[in-house]
Amino acid sequence: MTRIAAVHGVLPSHRYHQHEITDALAAMCFRGVGAAHKDRGVLDRLHATSGVRTRHLALPLERYALLRGFGQANDLFIEEGLRLGEEALRAALDRAGLVPDEVDLVFTTSVTGIAAPSLEARLAGRLGLRPDVKRVPVFGLGCAAGAAGLARIHDYLRGHPEQVAVLLSVELCSLTLRREDTSVPSMVAGALFGDGAAALVAVGRDHPRRQEYAGPRVVATRGRLYPGTEDALGWDIGDSGFTIVLGAELPELVRLHLGEEVRSFLAAHDLKPDDITGWVCHPGGPKVLEALQETLGLGPDALELTWRSLAGVGNLSSASVLHILRDTLALRPPPAGTPGLLLALGPGFSSELVLLRW
Repeated sequence: MTRIAAVHGVLPSHRYHQHEITDALAAMCFRGVGAAHKDRGVLDRLHATSGVRTRHLALPLERYALLRGFGQANDLFIEEGLRLGEEALRAALDRAGLVPDEVDLVFTTSVTGIAAPSLEARLAGRLGLRPDVKRVPVFGLGCAAGAAGLARIHDYLRGHPEQVAVLLSVELCSLTLRREDTSVPSMVAGALFGDGAAALVAVGRDHPRRQEYAGPRVVATRGRLYPGTEDALGWDIGDSGFTIVLGAELPELVRLHLGEEVRSFLAAHDLKPDDITGWVCHPGGPKVLEALQETLGLGPDALELTWRSLAGVGNLSSASVLHILRDTLALRPPPAGTPGLLLALGPGFSSELVLLRW
């Protein structure tokens, strides 16, 4: 089975308390005394109930009001994304005791910017990746991509069991801000999302150093699309860039689908939710997490690290689940040999599940 050798998360240096971001967004986005007063009340309520206390942003807060559109924001995504991606990948390889030219596959994911050549192609020379390294840059999986990326490198390593694969996630959600969009979904996104990157290194079952690593093994994976839910989550992309699609029905979709999905997946491996000793869940927001806990019958502490991550850094899209996996291994390592579950939700509406063995 695939063995996780290392995982490392990084954050931009610009850290702000939630109320500072709330005030800055209000100043940037609202025009007109009456509208501003009404919308500011909605903004304050959404930010106060988001579960987020602090976030890290790609830029100093005052620079966001000066952005001149999607082109400039995307240029900054590439610039800052390369810096964070390089830092995350170097550190993860160092933790694994590997050097860049030992990497056989790089799976890169982001849903907050566009780059061609892709981020890992631009990083290859800087890092010292081999010219023949296999590359899979992916856009569109959204918050599910951290889990889906781990699943796909597991698929690859099953066919190349002696090799090394890495997953790189770079998400700069703040650079998707559109000042003219004062819709409720945009305000919810402005309350939840932060910036960050993460890298995960994995080796196949026949890698010569596999036994040295204490990280969990990947046992099985499952991805699922739920028909008829395509309009619940994602982007509308127009002349001015990304516009968030964030349906109010998301918590109900979690209640409707996720309990059955998780139980079915675990049952296929003779397990049930009570057997899971470590839940590594993407922090989709308070209502989504509450729905997940309710539908799975989880105790109050099961998602503690997910709630802690949401409070400390916000929702980092695909990078969040990797940060929470890192925190689980560092702060609350489950008993060796017991099962864990890593899960995330994304556009489609979709879920990605990864069964682990600690």
